[in-house]
Amino acid sequence: MLIKDFSYALPESLIAQYPAKRGESRLLVLHKDTGKIEHKTFPEIIEYLNNGDVLVLNETKVMPARLIGKRIDTGGKVEILLTSKTSESCWAFIGKPNRSMKPGVKIEFTSDFSGEIISANNKILFKFSPTDNFELKLNKYGRMPLPPYIKREAFSEDKTTYQTVYAKTEGACAAPTAGLHFTESLLNKIETKGINIAKILLHTGLGSFKPIRCENIEEHKMMSEYYRISEQSADKINSVNTGSVIAVGTTSVRTLESMGELRDGKKHLKSGEGWTDKFIYPGYKFQIVDKLVTNFHLPESSLFLLVCAFAGQKVIQEAYKQAIDKKYRFYSYGDAMLIL
Repeated sequence: MLIKDFSYALPESLIAQYPAKRGESRLLVLHKDTGKIEHKTFPEIIEYLNNGDVLVLNETKVMPARLIGKRIDTGGKVEILLTSKTSESCWAFIGKPNRSMKPGVKIEFTSDFSGEIISANNKILFKFSPTDNFELKLNKYGRMPLPPYIKREAFSEDKTTYQTVYAKTEGACAAPTAGLHFTESLLNKIETKGINIAKILLHTGLGSFKPIRCENIEEHKMMSEYYRISEQSADKINSVNTGSVIAVGTTSVRTLESMGELRDGKKHLKSGEGWTDKFIYPGYKFQIVDKLVTNFHLPESSLFLLVCAFAGQKVIQEAYKQAIDKKYRFYSYGDAMLIL
């Protein structure tokens, strides 16, 4: 399969630069077997959830992982984005300008928050010093890592709006954006209706957004991301009989499909933790996920390939065409899609 076949044209005006009020986004409902499309508002999602279903949420929490500082030796401005923690004081990161990202370069963010680029275990890492009150300092001085297609600086409000209401465990450098639409009130109504909620964890990293540079899709390699599934959540999903497993976001899908399989026609999800580089593209046979809540994704991206695998390429392309015609808002701060 060629990546160029998974492209589409999107007017720049439809790339959401700011969030809608939480819970007030639009919702495109796609029936994948028939191709039928409905246009709703997000709170109406509850009409499509049934007693006995399990709604799966990724409770990762986004770090304010973007830091702006200066080189101590030259005073030159630098920027780093923390991507994953490797030890108590060291982090994998990407930074710019590239010429500054060399071992030995010391960077100061404030008078009491600084560090040094080091080489360790054949990796280039950033080591903070001192490490006391690190989380407090990161939350005070760090900025939310908004994706590059949002053409503005992050505001203080983004620390709330670019975070799900159920975010719990910090470690992501990007939000699981399908979850941004849920309010606490809507989740309470969903549980009252008899839908179980299972929470899992995948720290969304750069792997989910790494561009596909290969002409042939099959040659692409995903970067690994950390996941965790508790026994309680696995039991909820394994106990589904007549209901559906509804994944909120592609991160939830990749986690479930990494640890799940069908045994004699019955879903079996293992608990545990680890790292996954699961790459889902058309031709993949889903083992655990029955329905999907997701946003609208970039063309030629691994996320777009995943939804094409889930619903069918032609069906997704028609849904995206209608979304564009009806001026839905796209990408991280955009509107949502429910695929049934």
